[in-house]
This record gives sequence, C-alpha cells and structure tokens, in this order.
Amino acid sequence: MTRPAEPPELDALLEEAIAWIVQLKTGEPTRDEFDAFKQWRSQSPEHEAAFKRAALINQRAGIVAGRLTTPGNVSHLAEVAARRGGLSRRALIGGGIAAAAAAAAGYAIIQPPFGLWPSWQELAADYRTGKGEQRRVDLSPEVSLDLNTETSVALKSDQVNPTIEIVSGEVIVSAACPPQRPLILLAAGGQITAGEAKFDTKCLDGMVSVVCISGRVKIEQNGVSAWIAQGEEASYSATGLRPSVPVDPALATAWQSGLLVFRDRPLASVIDEINRYRAGKIVILSAALRERRVNGDFEIAKLDSFVAQVQRLTGAHATSLPGGLVLLS
Repeated sequence: MTRPAEPPELDALLEEAIAWIVQLKTGEPTRDEFDAFKQWRSQSPEHEAAFKRAALINQRAGIVAGRLTTPGNVSHLAEVAARRGGLSRRALIGGGIAAAAAAAAGYAIIQPPFGLWPSWQELAADYRTGKGEQRRVDLSPEVSLDLNTETSVALKSDQVNPTIEIVSGEVIVSAACPPQRPLILLAAGGQITAGEAKFDTKCLDGMVSVVCISGRVKIEQNGVSAWIAQGEEASYSATGLRPSVPVDPALATAWQSGLLVFRDRPLASVIDEINRYRAGKIVILSAALRERRVNGDFEIAKLDSFVAQVQRLTGAHATSLPGGLVLLS
C-alpha cells in the first residue's frame, strides 16, 4: 500500500507564523495580542511573507490542519509559541486541536460560525478594533479615522491617491485632501471618494452604507455612481447602488458618545448591531420575534442588561449557552 506523502518541512518563520495563527484562533484575541502580532509581522519582509503563506495554507485547510491534528506537531508549535511569550503550552495545544478540527471542517477560517472570531482578512488588516473597542488613527495631516467596534482597515499605499480599505466594521473618515489627490475608500467591491468631507461608512456582510456628515462624497459601485451631501445616506450591496435618502447624521454617529440609537428598527437588525458591542452572541430563533419593531436609546457601557430588557418588552424566552451564546425564542 502506498503511504500518503508527508507534508513538506516548515522553516522557522513559517512555524512561528502558524503558532501565531493558532494563538489568535484560541479564545477571543486581545488588543495586546493583535499589537504583538502586528509587531512580529513588521520585523522584516520575510516575517510578513511567512504570515501570508501560513494564512494561505489555512484558507486551503491543508498543511496546518494536517499538522495540528498530530499531537506531536501540536506540541512542537506550542513550544514555538511559548518561546516567544505566547499562550501557555496547555492552552495552545487545546486551541490548536480545536482550530485544526475547524480548519478540517472547512468553514471556520473563511466564515467563522456566528462571527464568534475574526476572519483572516480581518486579522491581516493594518488597523483593527476588538469588540466594544473604539480607536482613533491619524494616517496623515489630511486623513484621520475613528474606528468603531470590531472594525478592520487595510492601507493601500501602492495607489496614486491615498487609499484605504474597510474590510469590515464601521469608520468615520475625516478628509482634507486636495481635489487632484482625493481620498479613496474601498469597501465590498465599491469605492467612496472624498476631497474635503467627513463621513461614516459601515461595511457588514457585504452591505455598505455611507452617511455624509459634512462636505460631499462620491460613491461608485459596478459602474454606477452617485454623489451625496451632508445629511444624506447611500448604500449598496451585490444587488447594486440604492438611491440616497435623508438621515440625521447625529444618529449614525451616536456611538462616539457611547449610545446606540434605534428608531423603528426590527429586533433582528437591532440585535445584529448589539452583537458588535456586547460580549458573546445573541441569536433569535423566532421569525415573529425578529420582526418586532424597536425604538430606544441604549448605553454601550450597559449592554449586559440588554437581554433582560428584551425579555421584559417582548416576553421572549432566553437560553444561555457556553461561550456567551444566548438564544431568544
């Protein structure tokens, strides 16, 4: 019987990259872990190349999954992580086996179940905020970003115009660029262009919405373009660019003041938003419950009481499961 071919040996940097991947897949990564990971990647072009190789291997559910399912190899990668001050050997071995099983299943890396951990595109971003975190980034004297919770932004420095990409999440962009070199923001296959303007862009699950706070913003998607001005919102998805509508910019940017404001929103939409800030995940099982309309202002710092509020308002039954998962029915 022909023995299956052994996977090729990994060089030292690739082993470290794989150890990083296993560590970041264990539990919910912290801001410090992301910063340490970014510092590791920036040490040299070889470090960055090793990470990209490891990420590609994971995306294809190949060598990493195969190696991690072998206890000896898991142990070896755990020792690699331990030498550079990562998670404990025991935690990393347990996480490595779990990550391997998920990779072998073929779904966890590209599309994490219920969004319980970041995708690899998000992990590879230049700037990222964790759940409940907000962050300001001054890219240049002309461009600054205010990142909302669970937001990933990548820099595209090889472009003629200053160009960034919002991989996922929400960001308020303040731009003061000359007309000949406007800022370009890429999001889900579309493009937002601004000279002197301030706007909020949300990119979640392939849906992009842009609220103009001041100035004017151009939106392009699939060969169709539109301009919006202060107090207008435009959105697009794979189905195309929708006509702009009037909005109150103060509602779209209330998160900067620690509030989430909902006006006649279906409960399903409200919970999708709450899940971006609150630890764990809330899932609605009842179709009727999903359509219940909600009006209210919620303090981001007090979202632990949100499930109890929903129960009081709707009579819903809540079932709490490990990992912070709550089922509403």
